Amino acid sequence: AALAAAISPAVSMASQTIRLVDPSAEPWHASALRLGALAAAAALVLQLLLDWRDGFIADPTKRPEPSVTPLPATDGAVPMTLREERGVTKVVPLHPPLPMRLQGQPLPQLTMAEVAKHDRREDCWIIVHGRAYDITKFVDKHPGGVGPVVNMAGKDATDVFDNYHAARVYKQMLPPFLVGEVTDVVVYPHVSDFRAARQEMLRRGLFQTDYRFYAKHGCWLAFLFLASLALSLDVFGGGGAWARMGGAALMGVCWQQMAGLGHDLGHSGVTHDFHTDHLIGSVMAAFMGLSVGWWKSDHNTHHVVCNAVEHDPNIQHMPMLAVTEKIFEQPRFWDTYHKKWVGMDSVARLLVSFQHLFFYPLMAFGRINLYVQGFIYILGGHDRHHYPKTELAGLAAFFGWVGYVAACQPSWALAAGWVFVSHAVSGVLHVQIVLSHWSMETYKGSPYSSLETEWYLMQMRTTMNVATHPLLDWVHIGLQFQLEHHLFPRLPRHNLRKARELVKAVCAKHDIQYHEPGFFAGNVEMWRALKTAAVAARKTERGDGGFWHSKLWEGLNLSG
Repeated sequence: AALAAAISPAVSMASQTIRLVDPSAEPWHASALRLGALAAAAALVLQLLLDWRDGFIADPTKRPEPSVTPLPATDGAVPMTLREERGVTKVVPLHPPLPMRLQGQPLPQLTMAEVAKHDRREDCWIIVHGRAYDITKFVDKHPGGVGPVVNMAGKDATDVFDNYHAARVYKQMLPPFLVGEVTDVVVYPHVSDFRAARQEMLRRGLFQTDYRFYAKHGCWLAFLFLASLALSLDVFGGGGAWARMGGAALMGVCWQQMAGLGHDLGHSGVTHDFHTDHLIGSVMAAFMGLSVGWWKSDHNTHHVVCNAVEHDPNIQHMPMLAVTEKIFEQPRFWDTYHKKWVGMDSVARLLVSFQHLFFYPLMAFGRINLYVQGFIYILGGHDRHHYPKTELAGLAAFFGWVGYVAACQPSWALAAGWVFVSHAVSGVLHVQIVLSHWSMETYKGSPYSSLETEWYLMQMRTTMNVATHPLLDWVHIGLQFQLEHHLFPRLPRHNLRKARELVKAVCAKHDIQYHEPGFFAGNVEMWRALKTAAVAARKTERGDGGFWHSKLWEGLNLSG
């Protein structure tokens, strides 16, 4: 009864609005935008009221979980474990089946040192649960891009592999590449506990997607998109400048929120099927203008080598920005993702020296860089790409309708204002993306070769969360739980808050840093990091080749 009473005013208002519209008095597209926005709003309100009644909005951890899967016994002849397939927890053997060529005989015995010799693209071995695999022939075929694989070459990739792949990959794809058993793999106590936390998430079914969450999200996106067009095209609001700019602002919010869904799809975190999620994301290019194929290549590499100066594309923004003075402490370094030399020339020195002053205004135009990177990736063939024609068609449609909306504004000034406001508002996304990493530890070289550079510890040292009230989770589109997301990227967004409890417990037990400032405090930390690098840039000296670098480099090399 209470629910009906709450809904009735909205239904009454919507029905009155519909009756006031004379279908013959306005174009069909205006009626479609008007009724579509109202329908999406009504569906969203209904779902939110149901969630509010059940307490899920105030406390998302109350969301019901699928049936519990018992943890497998550990004392059997064949070691068993929990993995997920399309998000559903399965009990499976820990090790994949042996290939025919190795059956009926002891596995060849190897050491970590022997595997470490195979550490490049042309000779790429990895270790997964104590077994070595020669995946050299598969590197260029890897669906997630070349970067993540090459950066784990010659190392124990167990936890990276576990957290990025479904159960079927172990059974169907790994066996042909088996080389032998590695006898001296070390599993640190904190690693065992993080793995146990993942098993607990699987036991509780937390990798399974609640499609009601995405039903609400879909209604929210539809409302933002249709309401924005209605305001921008004079269907709502009277056609004044403020109404049109309000429509532009709504479109900016829509793009920011769509990016959250694109992020989920890029990690196969919605349907948990690589091609289904990828295809949905590629089709979404028509609405948000971003290439999911480019994003997957860039972002997967970022996850594996987060904040690595030479390897992480998410901190390689010279000549505009340098998040740490390590980027210019030597004259040049080789950028392994973009395949180019990076150094601080006079232009870069000037820009970086004032980066803390123009960073936030620059973010208003950050989306343009994403457009450019998408086209470069699709047309340049930098990495393996899925559905490039679909994305190109989507991007063409995107720029077509954006150009149409801008052209429909009554003046050139309003057209330019619409484009600027929509992109500036969506710029908050770029702040959210970099906030979780740019003030955290950066490093040079290749990690995951010792206790200090172990996978879980490196993720915790290079990433932070953003403390957020549950009612504002939607604003941050899952990016407020970057620690949990970096550790368990296939975990659906709506379960990250539950995972947070398990991760914090492991960190507390082993005295591992867990950094979680508020949004504004985090921005202050990031701004200070940019300022520190800017001040260091002003103190650089010109070296060989005309590049500027830190005075420290001269000392390290005993120059002079």
